[in-house]
Amino acid sequence: MGQLIAVEGLDGAGKNTLVTGLVDRWRQDGLRVWTLTFPRYGESVTADLAAEALHGQHGDLSDSVYAMALMFALDRAGAAAEIRGAVADHDIVVLDRYVASNAAYNAARLGQGADGEMVSWVRDIEFRRFGLPVPDHHVLLGVAPQVAMDRAAHRESIDSSRRRDLYERNTDLQLRVDAVYRELAEANWMSPWQSTADEDVAELAVRLLDE
Repeated sequence: MGQLIAVEGLDGAGKNTLVTGLVDRWRQDGLRVWTLTFPRYGESVTADLAAEALHGQHGDLSDSVYAMALMFALDRAGAAAEIRGAVADHDIVVLDRYVASNAAYNAARLGQGADGEMVSWVRDIEFRRFGLPVPDHHVLLGVAPQVAMDRAAHRESIDSSRRRDLYERNTDLQLRVDAVYRELAEANWMSPWQSTADEDVAELAVRLLDE
């Protein structure tokens, strides 16, 4: 039975780079590693519908915090069996975004903190009712929000396919999401959290497996 590790952070924080570095390090050590990125755009109908809503389609769907949270939760629910199978067959499973992203973004949309009703609702829906496996560890890539937002804007400027969505263009929302993420990490929500901004990847890889 392997360890399940979820990497979280704002859009533009560098999660993909961190995940790639961790995976490369662990594979160099001979470990069997499996990864998955959420949302599963291009693979999951609910993820694609949510993305389209965040780019102005599907009427007022994006106005409903709970509807959007449920769309992203259903995307993960569709991968639950795959994740459980990967945990059974690998030493480490790394998820680029997971349930905590739903908690952080939608609590922030409602002006709530980590101790609010939305975070509890997400926990109940995704972990209890949909039966998603709980991570053994969370990693918060807590770079400064402005740095993450600048990266997302730059990415959009050089790649037309990476157009920022409604959430990514909302500076105030991104700041609130960052605050909720940090509260979740401080509270060790659902499992132990490691917070990093520029830590050496090799050191983080060792620390995650030592705990």
